[in-house]
Amino acid sequence: MNQEELKTLVAQMLREMAPLEEPAVKASEYHPTATAPESTEDDPEDLSKVDLRKLYLVRDPADGPGFLRLKAKTPARLGVGRAGPRYKTETFLRFRLDHAAAQDSVFAEIGPEFAKENGLIPVKTCCESREQYLTRPDLGRKFDKENSEIIQKSLPKAGKVQLIIGDGLSCAAILANAMDCAKAIRQGLQAQGIETGPILYVENARVGSGDFVGDLIGCELVCILVGERPGLVSAESMSAYLTYHPHTGIPESKRTVVSNIHRQGTPSVEAGAHIAELIGTILRKQASGVDLLRGAV
Repeated sequence: MNQEELKTLVAQMLREMAPLEEPAVKASEYHPTATAPESTEDDPEDLSKVDLRKLYLVRDPADGPGFLRLKAKTPARLGVGRAGPRYKTETFLRFRLDHAAAQDSVFAEIGPEFAKENGLIPVKTCCESREQYLTRPDLGRKFDKENSEIIQKSLPKAGKVQLIIGDGLSCAAILANAMDCAKAIRQGLQAQGIETGPILYVENARVGSGDFVGDLIGCELVCILVGERPGLVSAESMSAYLTYHPHTGIPESKRTVVSNIHRQGTPSVEAGAHIAELIGTILRKQASGVDLLRGAV
């Protein structure tokens, strides 16, 4: 067969294939995709509002209701299903959405309005920008002369408990949880006869900024509420770090921590009540962190 005959054969085959309405799919029967419904005001669905604990995408489960009961106990990504060897589209899009929310929370800034609206005393650490905060943790643990003076003038000296709110690694966590938690802490402490002064708000704060505050005002205990590094389960997770006799250089093991404060973990008000009880215990036993666990006095 010469070249011309080959071209003629190929052209004939292409003409015969053209009328086919359904493409041939290797190793499977072809099923045309169903026509997509017309979009409405509610489309597309807001995946951020989907409760992963109620999302079960495994096909033909042996015990679907039982697995849903298991999922209700954890926000972990269980029962996400698959399309061949791949994630399902809904699973993949939700993963991307949660990852984007985590990134946004790290790089976002709360702004001065938060402190003003909630009656907080605003100061900032030595970090000059959010980018510097992420690359220089040491600068997020101390204050310059100007902000140190604001702290010394605004807060009582040698008080029992100093509450601090710091944006940390998740501004979303602070906006969602901090004020409700702080209110519950203050109410719990008042019930124990423990008074607290003004609440300090620290921009670009690391946990160690509370130690620097201890150096400046000599308080007995510092409780700092700080946004934690966001993950794919939640971008709104906050923690409380309680330090007895805080000072620069104190070991991390001397802190008592209450973590996972968010709507899918420990709710902020419930966490605040628990933190107030912990503060009372720490003050009575004069120890925090591992020293508290050892029963030190």
